[in-house]
Amino acid sequence: QVQLVESGGGLVQPGGSLRLSCIASGSISSMSFMGWYRQAPGKQRELVAGINSVDSTNYADSVKGRFTISRDNAKNTVSLQMDSLKPEDTAAYYCNAIQYMDGTLYPYWGQGTQVTVSS
Repeated sequence: QVQLVESGGGLVQPGGSLRLSCIASGSISSMSFMGWYRQAPGKQRELVAGINSVDSTNYADSVKGRFTISRDNAKNTVSLQMDSLKPEDTAAYYCNAIQYMDGTLYPYWGQGTQVTVSS
């Protein structure tokens, strides 16, 4: 069982930046995928950014060019750099990891961290 703990959320003005971090209790080098999801009130959880085991990344159209995901296997950390934040980025952000082992996918989730973009 892997525990994921997010940090770095908070209140920021439009146009500002935040950096979210997700620290895993175990090695993330075995994770086939790690990503950040977000969920705003009344909306479905959506994938914001993902990175796989060979550091290939993908982003939601709404954040392309503004958000950057990265992983540091040595520190068991995946980060999300968020720049040029907009009010519509306000949501709870969740770290996700997927481990593929013996033909089975094991998903893990963090507890979430709140990001609020407001003046």
